[in-house]
Amino acid sequence: MALLRSDDSVEIRHLSDFSVNGRCKNFISCIRKIPITFWIIGTASLLILLLIFMPQDAREILWHRIKSNVFLTVLITTFCVVSVSLVWKTGEKIDVWIFTVFNVWGDRPPWVDWTMLAMTQIGSGVFSFLVAVYFYLSGNRIFAYEIALGTLSLWLVVESLKFLIRRPRPYVSLKNIRIVGNRAGGHSFPSGHTSQAFFMASLFSHYFQLDLIDILILYILALAVGVTRMYVGMHYPRDVIGGSMLGTAWGLFGVMVNNYLFR
Repeated sequence: MALLRSDDSVEIRHLSDFSVNGRCKNFISCIRKIPITFWIIGTASLLILLLIFMPQDAREILWHRIKSNVFLTVLITTFCVVSVSLVWKTGEKIDVWIFTVFNVWGDRPPWVDWTMLAMTQIGSGVFSFLVAVYFYLSGNRIFAYEIALGTLSLWLVVESLKFLIRRPRPYVSLKNIRIVGNRAGGHSFPSGHTSQAFFMASLFSHYFQLDLIDILILYILALAVGVTRMYVGMHYPRDVIGGSMLGTAWGLFGVMVNNYLFR
């Protein structure tokens, strides 16, 4: 797949990749040597252990609220539409064009690359578990449990969808793109970092009963994580859109659990 047609009037400066070396690269390399099957089995095992402590009546209440939540249904339906749209050829061209805008257009000084690499970590599972540990040590163990449960289950869903849909990452299909940091393994749809960022935004908005301005800040931050995933060369726009829908929906699941625990 060509990045741009030869008759495009916009000139693209081909910038060099931005790599991460030293101990950080060695640590990332060790983590990525672990087969995805082990990650899925381990995550599923942890999720099962967490669910064991949820009473039967809690599961029944959760299911009832899922069925009665119209907005959640809309989110899931939108996610399914975005997933099906991956077969749309024109949509693929739009995806490539928008990805190009965020990935290679304009000047990219090192400090911007470092900023984007730092910001993209907000959507990582490691960051979420650090937040969960903070709340656990602060005495808010129930909320820490919700974050951990949501993160584990969301990761399992994302990886299962990636395995089923099997959309190649941009660096596999496209030429002349930039890789900022290290190449992520696995497949592209949906964006796991974006899903996690929107999940946390949804969960925090409800738990702390934030006002409109604070909620907007959280979701803008989550959207920024999605932008960084295109900037670093790991995801297409529809990966980000699908991740935002899935993460928000998963956040609503967390809200339902929270309503049960604090009723």
